[in-house]
Amino acid sequence: MNDTADRAELTIDGRRLSYLDFGGTGRPLVALHGHLSEGAVFTHLAQAVGSEWRVIAPDQRGQGASERADDYSRDGYLGDLLALLDHLGLDRVVLLGHSLGGINAYQFAARHPERVAAIVDVEGPAALGLDGKNPLGFLLGLPYDAPTRDELVAGLGPAAPYFADRLRQNADGSWRLPFHPQDMYQSEELVHGDHWADWTASSCPALLVHATDGVGALPAGLVGEMVGRRPGTTAVQLDSDHMVPTTAPDALAAAVREFLTALTQ
Repeated sequence: MNDTADRAELTIDGRRLSYLDFGGTGRPLVALHGHLSEGAVFTHLAQAVGSEWRVIAPDQRGQGASERADDYSRDGYLGDLLALLDHLGLDRVVLLGHSLGGINAYQFAARHPERVAAIVDVEGPAALGLDGKNPLGFLLGLPYDAPTRDELVAGLGPAAPYFADRLRQNADGSWRLPFHPQDMYQSEELVHGDHWADWTASSCPALLVHATDGVGALPAGLVGEMVGRRPGTTAVQLDSDHMVPTTAPDALAAAVREFLTALTQ
């Protein structure tokens, strides 16, 4: 595994999808980030799992270095993942995903079980948003870009600390967020639903990682039901909030290493 990842891209329907490849000859593990994030969030994990695993972490559509898409539907996300695996010539992978990425992982396994050896679902529920509330509503009041970095940071207000270190500079010198607020609001709307049929459709080994507390964390009752309704699923609880990859990177890496080791025995 490389100490740093190589960034590469592929074109899907005229749109750039960028990804980080941490390299090596180990078994492939594809890591899918959640909303308002990007593939680099898995750098620590890639370093922790060592040379036995080749971690590939795409910037999902409309985020990070990947271009915006026309839509953020379930089929769109899963189509991107299939195109990435085909582009890399990966017949069978372990899929790891956080939040949105976790849902994408188990839905992809439901539709393409022959391509998925195992799933690590980090805080990706089997049903969400059934109350009609969109937790990303605050995004609609944020600016997407500004002539200068300082102006963009000022416009972000209280949200600035969460995104200031990931702002992008455009070719004309202006600055922008690494996602469009309207896109992510739409994406959140379209990931809502009852996904129990997808969660229970695959039979590969699965690890369900859930946080102890915080806004958005999986409720204990839902975790128990997800484990109970899907054979081959184990759960591990980490002392973290919903943003596990950034708030509990060491604990996540340890749990994933243990799960991956069991797969190879």
